Amino acid sequence: MRSPVDLSGAAWRKSSHSTGDANTCIEVATNIPAVVAVRDSVDPTGPALVFSPTTWRTFTDKLKNSELHHGT
Repeated sequence: MRSPVDLSGAAWRKSSHSTGDANTCIEVATNIPAVVAVRDSVDPTGPALVFSPTTWRTFTDKLKNSELHHGT
């Protein structure tokens, strides 16, 4: 099992694709070495998901290319 990633120095930024609805915003931090962290902006002290940069890039590329679909 991996050790938890220290996100205390994370520089969080709101997604440019987040809507004006305060309940659907995510924040992303890319300044932590070797990880991309993602959290719910409504609950900034809650849990964060942590991805490798390669995995995050694959995910975002698939979203951009409409290869993934979200539910309604």
